[in-house]
Amino acid sequence: MIVEGAVLDADGPRPGYARIQNGIVVETGKLGTDSLRGRDRRIQGIVVPRPVNSHTHLGDAMFGREPPWTTFDAIVRPPTGVKFRLLATTPPSVKVAAIRGELRRLDRLGIGAVVDFREEGVDGVRWFRQAAKGFGFPIRVFGRPTRRPLDAPELEKLLDVADGIGLSSVAEEPKAARRAIARACRRRGKQYGLHASEGRREDVDEYLDPKPDLLVHMTCATESDLELVAQRGVPVTVCSRSNALFGRRPDLARLERLGVTTLIGTDNAMLNQPSIWRELEFAYLAARLAGRPISPAFLFRAAFVNPWTWLGLAEHARLTPGGPARPLVVRLPPDDPEYQVVVRTTEQVMLRP
Repeated sequence: MIVEGAVLDADGPRPGYARIQNGIVVETGKLGTDSLRGRDRRIQGIVVPRPVNSHTHLGDAMFGREPPWTTFDAIVRPPTGVKFRLLATTPPSVKVAAIRGELRRLDRLGIGAVVDFREEGVDGVRWFRQAAKGFGFPIRVFGRPTRRPLDAPELEKLLDVADGIGLSSVAEEPKAARRAIARACRRRGKQYGLHASEGRREDVDEYLDPKPDLLVHMTCATESDLELVAQRGVPVTVCSRSNALFGRRPDLARLERLGVTTLIGTDNAMLNQPSIWRELEFAYLAARLAGRPISPAFLFRAAFVNPWTWLGLAEHARLTPGGPARPLVVRLPPDDPEYQVVVRTTEQVMLRP
């Protein structure tokens, strides 16, 4: 298959073609210069690497009803929120099946990798690993210890099965525990992530001590908070649709202007389906609605480039012949490709060659 139109990856958009064989890019170049000279199927479109969903909670996917009209704390705050009561009363087999169903959906949507924050300690991560067997894309699972005060043996067992630790907030985890968790993660070559300034502004010096590998949400962070985050080089994952359910929004224009390394996720599966395409469109439109517009290029990098670098797989964001990036084809006009991909892409116009 030869796709003629535009190639869009970590190097930006450019007119051209890509020849794809067995799901691998084998040739790229300027339009009209391909080596086959018409001896292959040709289509029009935009070729991109696969996006990353940089923050999910797939463990609560078994709840698919409309979220209650109540406060954020009443729904997702541990341990008494609706989510945690459901987790406590749902059989493991049901949770495993629900997670597997969401991973299948992500696969159909052309996802390239997933970063999940998984509750329920060692068992929670093991259930996720069971659900994820057989999928061909990278899945990073961040576990969360269950015992308080922090239990060192449990933490070590959790790090045996998880890719890192993902905590709820500084309000729920004392500094001593956070420091111990960060030290353990560094020692084991794992990553440490943290929700921060989600429902209310939190002290930036608190959530940056110890320095996390990833912050999530930051909807209530001030300009000076984000300036410090940018200076420290800590990436931020935003989840615009789940924030909107509670009347909040990340200030994406500020993140773009300050140069904060930004990633995009879909958050709780009980609140939204894990479509990065819907997330991108909503983020772009919500920013314009708020009078705080952002560039499609910023959002493209947040889904297709920055997360691959954060995962240590930067080559997956670049479409080079024979490289590891698995391409997607978006069958839309190649004019203004970043806008087309960010705002107009749906499952119906996407091919997974």
